[in-house]
Amino acid sequence: MPDNTVQAAYTAIHTLYIDLFGSPTDLAPEDTAFAQTHLAPGPVLDLGCGPGQFTKFLTDAGITTTGIDLVPEFIAHARSTYPAIPFELGSLRAIDAPTESIHGLLAWFSLIHLDPIELPTVLAEFHRVLTPGGRLVIGFFEATEAVETFPHKVTTAYRWPTDHLAETLHTAGFTELARLHHPASGDIRPHSALAVAKS
Repeated sequence: MPDNTVQAAYTAIHTLYIDLFGSPTDLAPEDTAFAQTHLAPGPVLDLGCGPGQFTKFLTDAGITTTGIDLVPEFIAHARSTYPAIPFELGSLRAIDAPTESIHGLLAWFSLIHLDPIELPTVLAEFHRVLTPGGRLVIGFFEATEAVETFPHKVTTAYRWPTDHLAETLHTAGFTELARLHHPASGDIRPHSALAVAKS
């Protein structure tokens, strides 16, 4: 899905999104522990950082982190709320960083709006900016048998079988380190995380 479509969709609901998900206390402890374990010592780019809640968590954990997002309203909120942390307006499709200069990337549910045919190109960009052995942590909604769309409340989104996404990452030049799974619970969809290293 084009960046401008995603940007417009999140701009339209940015106030509600910030109210619902914009605090570090809205993050699950298992998720923050998983990311911290695999992204330390950093520095890290939080790609699709939204209101900056995960960027703030990682920074407080001692990991130098910069937040990057498409949505100007999210970046304005993050800069105002966390003035000591750098936040930049930008796209994960074209990261403003030299080749092999970044030690860690967090893409926490920020790839869910990519059409599956777009994902290899984005992963190639991740691979480009990471140092050898650099870490990538991805959070995503989980499917059972095949990549599929689902009725996301903001705009069209995709969920992936974990093994399928792991194989896609392997093809893109990454080695799996660990995975984390959350089964469905009430209104919460099943979701997972993968930690990988640049091969």
